[in-house]
Amino acid sequence: MSDAAPDLDPNPNPNPNLIPELRERAARLDAEDGLGKLRERFTLPDGVVYLDGNSLGALPAGVPGAVADVVHRQWGELLIRSWDESGWWTAPQRIGDRIAPLIGAAPGQVTVGDSTSVNLFKALVGAARLAAPGRTRMLVDATTFPTDGYIAASAARMTGLELVPVDPSDAAGALGDDTAVVLLNHVDYRTGRLHDLPGLTAAAHAAGALIVWDLCHSAGALPVGLDAHCVDLAVGCTYKYLNGGPGSPAYIYVAERHQGAFDSPLPGWNGHAEPFAMTPDYVPAEGPARMRVGTPDILSMLALESALDAWEGVDVEAVRAKSLALTDFFLECVAAYVPRGRVEPVTPAEHARRGSQVSLRAEGAREVMAELISRGVVGDFRAPDVLRFGFTPLYVGFADVERAARTLGHIFG
Repeated sequence: MSDAAPDLDPNPNPNPNLIPELRERAARLDAEDGLGKLRERFTLPDGVVYLDGNSLGALPAGVPGAVADVVHRQWGELLIRSWDESGWWTAPQRIGDRIAPLIGAAPGQVTVGDSTSVNLFKALVGAARLAAPGRTRMLVDATTFPTDGYIAASAARMTGLELVPVDPSDAAGALGDDTAVVLLNHVDYRTGRLHDLPGLTAAAHAAGALIVWDLCHSAGALPVGLDAHCVDLAVGCTYKYLNGGPGSPAYIYVAERHQGAFDSPLPGWNGHAEPFAMTPDYVPAEGPARMRVGTPDILSMLALESALDAWEGVDVEAVRAKSLALTDFFLECVAAYVPRGRVEPVTPAEHARRGSQVSLRAEGAREVMAELISRGVVGDFRAPDVLRFGFTPLYVGFADVERAARTLGHIFG
């Protein structure tokens, strides 16, 4: 597969004769797709092209039955016995170990629970407490999802660090011997730009800083390689490409080398070395359990565990290859169907800089997306003028891609 995207300049005069050609190619690509059968693992509405899995993943087919069992048998019949007999107590680490290979981590480093925001706060304050004495600055992705910025500002105030916003492209040059912590997004939520996790992690370490990565828009869509690239800490949600369900619990990764010294700013009873001793003094648990805080949300947690069954036997490298093929084909179809000047791609063309979404700038984007949704093509809108389309390779096919671009062309035609 080439590392170059197709011509992104939309066609000045869309040719209706292209429709059969692109439809036939989509059908051929779907027939050759080694991941195509995975769509059977999901429940999707008939007649809908779902390109918003980067906001909320589709429902894995096994989740309703699993949740029903949790409610009716584990809770309804076993009651409190389920903390032991149904494995509720061990769920945060058990499910963390299932997520670990999807982000390139060995077992024993990922804990599931709390929200991404809470985990990010734990990670940033914990990283600041691990940093070498005398360091005064926390670098944060200036283009980040707003919550990351809010949390980073609070963590910086709490730890006495100066918050310094930087564009990830300039982050390496902004590092210095006064940098304590760096927070970056692996994939930008608005543009789909993929940042250089290996290179920026190495640069942070060369400066003596620790780095925290937000994986919300990359986990489940592309290889991450946390262990291979010696990442210090990372956080992410599970309701996007991991399909865990609305509000499903997030996760936190703390590299094994840091766990013994990790000092969580939220020392809850679930993270205590002896949680049922009920002692007044806090002693952190060994290993990933020390990242726990309060009682986990079991209903959402076990829905997530069932959702991860959809990943059984799936190679993340194959997912990445299909993701790039889908986004390439979408851009080609947009160029064929949409009149020139009506949309402007803002997602980088190069594969090495593209996540698993395509963002298009368009006048009246909010109204355009509403019209797309009314016609059965579901993406989303980001202010002020971005149409955002997420491509989840486990259930999105090439015919979906062609239809979405053709529908967009009809709206602008």
